[in-house]
Amino acid sequence: MDTSSSTKATTPDKPTLTDLLRTNTRWFIDPIVTFLARFHLSPDALTVAGMLSHYLFAWLIATGQLRWAGVAIFFIAPLDALDGALARKLGRKQGGFGAFLDSTLDRLAEIVLFAGFLIYFAAQDSVPMALATYVALTGSLMVSYIRSRAESLGLSCKVGLFSRVERYGVLVLALLLNLPGYGILILAVGTYLTTIQRIHHVWRQYR
Repeated sequence: MDTSSSTKATTPDKPTLTDLLRTNTRWFIDPIVTFLARFHLSPDALTVAGMLSHYLFAWLIATGQLRWAGVAIFFIAPLDALDGALARKLGRKQGGFGAFLDSTLDRLAEIVLFAGFLIYFAAQDSVPMALATYVALTGSLMVSYIRSRAESLGLSCKVGLFSRVERYGVLVLALLLNLPGYGILILAVGTYLTTIQRIHHVWRQYR
């Protein structure tokens, strides 16, 4: 019997920032979800609405309205947590099409959001920052892809410094302080450090 695989399957993950936020905001989210469930609102509709809101964020960034973009992301992006909670409230099967749609549109949302930064820096003729934005975008996608791929193989991969919540936190702070370049540079470095962390974490489980 392969005891290593048995240990791997039973070792619990450390709580992530996302897990902690989900637990500590339940008092706020549950009443909203209960209200929406009464009208049988589709969780998929919330997922699509959350993705579409990123076009607003990107437009605000591209047009230089950075602080308003930070405010909008701060108040609207957390509502992304409602779709999963609503699905559970309605008794939907976990891991079905809704989970697939949510994961797919989350990646599209990030692509749209970073496009706003690309347009903003291109308008300033800042090629280095446009390249840094590209690095930050690809790093963000890699972080999410590695977790998805690892979990498809039955491995845990909820580790690393810059998961989605941390990435959005950095961007919101940078936008509110009117320092978008610093936020992008932090993500350009941080997301690839997280990529390395996750690759190493998967490698350790396969050792």
